[in-house]
Amino acid sequence: MIPAITQNLNRGINLLNSISDQEYSNNSTAPYYSSIGVHMRHILDVFSCIFQGIEEGQIDLSSRQRNELAETKVSVGLDYFEQIITQLNNVNPADLDKVVKVKDDLGLGMVTANYTFAAALIQAHSHAIHHFASIGYIISQLGINLPDSDFGYNPTTPRTDFINK
Repeated sequence: MIPAITQNLNRGINLLNSISDQEYSNNSTAPYYSSIGVHMRHILDVFSCIFQGIEEGQIDLSSRQRNELAETKVSVGLDYFEQIITQLNNVNPADLDKVVKVKDDLGLGMVTANYTFAAALIQAHSHAIHHFASIGYIISQLGINLPDSDFGYNPTTPRTDFINK
């Protein structure tokens, strides 16, 4: 699990290593006018919430850092990626079955549910892929090349011929 999540997050690092601060923070793409940086920061905030709460067994996915510099400066985004990947690589596999309480605001107020640490990481990973797909749209609108052909594709999604072209 950890190698798959790390591999995916490294795709984000590869992208950041190939773009400027201006491209990273460009929020001119309709319809949502969000930037690559906003999506990257949001992805990493979810992982950060998990790591902040894992020791106490209480993860609050609504308690995000929202560091604006991580949205506008590639170097800060890269540091954030490295921080999260370091934490992932330090996970004790025996802890993955630990039951934790995860809470989030689903739109009608806070909800709490029991997860395993592994389930929280799987959700964060799927969430990252989803946002990478949104970033892929922004990248295409800005005329930036995808860092690799798997960027933003969920491995369970069948690929059709038009996608592979």
